[in-house]
Amino acid sequence: MPRQVDHDERRRQLTEALLRIASTRGLQAVSMREIAAEAGVSLRVVQYYFTNKQALLESGLTELGARMDRRLKQRAAAAAGELTPRGVFAAVLGTILPFDEQSKLDSMAWTAYYTAALTDPALAAVGLTLPNALENFLTVRLTAAQQAGDIAPDRDPRTEVASLLALANGLTSSVLSRQRSHEAATKIIDYHLDRLFGPAAV
Repeated sequence: MPRQVDHDERRRQLTEALLRIASTRGLQAVSMREIAAEAGVSLRVVQYYFTNKQALLESGLTELGARMDRRLKQRAAAAAGELTPRGVFAAVLGTILPFDEQSKLDSMAWTAYYTAALTDPALAAVGLTLPNALENFLTVRLTAAQQAGDIAPDRDPRTEVASLLALANGLTSSVLSRQRSHEAATKIIDYHLDRLFGPAAV
């Protein structure tokens, strides 16, 4: 009897092939044919699971977001007890920074998407979903922390969050370019969190 195909696994395989190409050669190198070659399947298989390139690209963004979510949950699980407001920010910003080979490749893929989105309005609209959701999530958390007296009342939560996310994204570029190490980038984030929340408890 013919082997039954796991359709979810096949979609995952094709999406991972897409992200490998994006992280090493950029989105300009992504095509149905290239993904088929990278995944070791026929072009017809790719066309069966994804009707067009836009659907493929969106699947890549979804997977990148899922990978970030898994890393964040791992960091949260590794923390002893419930995360403080400062701990939430340290976990999120630390997840954005590339810290191993896979997270570096994923950061390169994110960069490829960002570059492509600058001239592709449809891709830009989809690509902003996760950054906007993350900014909103952190703004809610920081607003609650301010109401609880954990940060100064004169701070604007939305502006503080946008600044910290911009800092993390900029530091990601410096880590990828080897301008500084992950450890050095983490110290810079800790410095800014100390200014916002006060020094972390030892």
